[in-house]
Amino acid sequence: MSPRPKVALDKNTIMIAAAELANEHGNEYITLAMLAKKLNIKSPSLYNHFDGLPGIKKEMAIFSLQKLYNSLAEEAEGKAHGGEAVLALSRAYLAFARTNPGLYEFALSAPDPSDELVHDAGKKIVELVVSAIRPFELSEEEAIHAVRGLRSLMHGFASLEHKGGFGMPLDLDESYKLAVTAFITGLKKSS
Repeated sequence: MSPRPKVALDKNTIMIAAAELANEHGNEYITLAMLAKKLNIKSPSLYNHFDGLPGIKKEMAIFSLQKLYNSLAEEAEGKAHGGEAVLALSRAYLAFARTNPGLYEFALSAPDPSDELVHDAGKKIVELVVSAIRPFELSEEEAIHAVRGLRSLMHGFASLEHKGGFGMPLDLDESYKLAVTAFITGLKKSS
């Protein structure tokens, strides 16, 4: 049997491999054995970087939230706040869910949402959206309700689309844009 080639193993390399597995097969496919196989290493080598599978799943949640934040921030950059920014964020959110289904699932299902690092990664996303809706002059409490509403709209659409829940032959991007625009109109009326 020929020796395994040496892999430059670090957390980022492992996270990228785990993201590829999750996006290809779903996050339930992430096991120490499958990850080691993808990296062409032995499973115990992963313990040098993580506290077993729970540690990998925690890091995947943080990694996923950071990737989602980066996608949202990049799309929102240079956009005026308000309706234009909310539309940009919503497009980036759906694009992320479409192109990274495994990472998207990890971003939604953090193993321990009370963990400080996981919380901080998610908080950055909330702050980005709150910043985008600031021109609507909502109170702090109203802004959080609005963020929850927008997240529900975006996740609901992404989830239904992923599960094949839209059977009619209408343009999905147009449906999504109309839904988000209606949400923005509602924010304008409440401010």
